[in-house]
Amino acid sequence: MAATPSTMPPLGMEAPDFSLSDFSGIEYSLDSFQGPGLLVAFICSHCPFVVHIRKEFGAFAREYQEKGLDVVAIVSNDLDNYPQDGPAGMKKEAEEGGYTFPYLLDATQEVAKAYRAACTPDFFLFDGRRELAYRGQFDGSRPGNDVPVTGDDLRAAVDLVLAGEPVPEPHRSSIGCNIKWKPGNEPAYHG
Repeated sequence: MAATPSTMPPLGMEAPDFSLSDFSGIEYSLDSFQGPGLLVAFICSHCPFVVHIRKEFGAFAREYQEKGLDVVAIVSNDLDNYPQDGPAGMKKEAEEGGYTFPYLLDATQEVAKAYRAACTPDFFLFDGRRELAYRGQFDGSRPGNDVPVTGDDLRAAVDLVLAGEPVPEPHRSSIGCNIKWKPGNEPAYHG
């Protein structure tokens, strides 16, 4: 199981706009989300790192959506080589994880590039001005390391953002499966 770290783009980065559809064909853009905080999560259905946190991430999202956090997940993998990440797989994953947030398909991979996403899961938390306030791990749990899945790192960051406070560094990089880039479409930051 290869482990790829997130790129950790600079704090304060403006949230890149997007226009993507969910697995039902409903379209969303950055303007669809107007809350005091926005979490953009790059995930996929088959990555063991995502599977490891799936249920807790779904519970986390439900809890914080009630507190005003907007949550959106995006899959950007190459569907030619990973068809299980297409709409049918996305729908199944959303049901298994209890996802109550939009789960969008980035078939061109341009949104992943704009966010500098590198792995699944990869989390980007923006404040009410849509400036990057946190990028990093859900928590320290990984498949096989016996650390409980709690979401503590992301919870602490979201609590601060919803309170209008900055999230102090250091932020710990997320670790996961690399995004499955289409041949010849790998971004310059891809390791």
